[in-house]
Amino acid sequence: MKAKMILLGCIALAALLFGIGVGSVFVSPGDILSILGNRLFGTSLPEAMPAGYPAMILNLRLPRVLLAFFTGATLAVCGTVMQSILQNPLASPFALGVSSGAGLGAAIVIVSGLSVAGLGAFLLPSVSLLFALGTVFLVVFVAARLDRRMSNVTIILVGMVLSLFCNAVMNLLATTSPGNAQRLQLWQLGSFSMKEWSAVWVLLPVLLIGLLIFLCYGRQMDVMSFGEEQAQTMGVDLRKTKWILMTVIAVLTGTAVALAGIIGFVDLIAPHVVRRWFGASHRRVLPASALFGGTFLVLCDLAARTLTPPREIPIGAITALLGAPFFLYVFFSGRKKRRG
Repeated sequence: MKAKMILLGCIALAALLFGIGVGSVFVSPGDILSILGNRLFGTSLPEAMPAGYPAMILNLRLPRVLLAFFTGATLAVCGTVMQSILQNPLASPFALGVSSGAGLGAAIVIVSGLSVAGLGAFLLPSVSLLFALGTVFLVVFVAARLDRRMSNVTIILVGMVLSLFCNAVMNLLATTSPGNAQRLQLWQLGSFSMKEWSAVWVLLPVLLIGLLIFLCYGRQMDVMSFGEEQAQTMGVDLRKTKWILMTVIAVLTGTAVALAGIIGFVDLIAPHVVRRWFGASHRRVLPASALFGGTFLVLCDLAARTLTPPREIPIGAITALLGAPFFLYVFFSGRKKRRG
């Protein structure tokens, strides 16, 4: 397992270097490392390096690629936890309405032109995060009213209904506000274009704290994978655990959506692939999901900005093209297992 984790880490590092280096101008990995060494440790730059490379790497490509990696890691980890606590291979923050709720909050800010003194550029992420949390609380509240045991099926159904409602409201806002329609469409499909270091420094600590909390609940999630009845007999407080974990998922997903827009299917693909490689233990699956999800989204972002130059494809379109067939594969393979 340690060798697999090291291999995955090396692949992630290679993807980062590849994502930073490839673009309208190719920058070799050696030059990238030289620029990073110069910034961090004051080492000298190669004389033959063009003068514009350091600014291009440090101000444009590096924050974009790092944000893509951390966003992918965040979504993948949240998908892993969501599938574990709901015992459904198709469960994800995207399907449960968390992403749609966060997107609706952002859409309201964009259309209304709302501004609050002191928040500035952080207003949109703040509102988006509040709507993500509100969506989770509403899903759990309604599910608890419909089913006191808060069964997984009830939570999933309520989440799907709320997700459809939020998407319908976003489409309505886009229709009634033609001037903001393009920006809203971009938000609904996600983009890392023109992202700055501030977005990276907001998401990174949120991801690290959330991952640490998830790891602390690793044993409970391992037990819950055997079923709700088994978990209860082994002393797991299902109601409390679901509340805590879903709240953390809302914070992580809401922050990621607030900074990058709605990006689907990463939270579905990563957990399935990683569990095939690393088994079921969440102490291994969670960090592996973060590495895989980050690598996956960096490569998707690379495809989004290089396939049709000079135009950029929304990254959500790339992940959907890959994720939709994967969704069908998971769905039909699950049906075959149940029949068998």
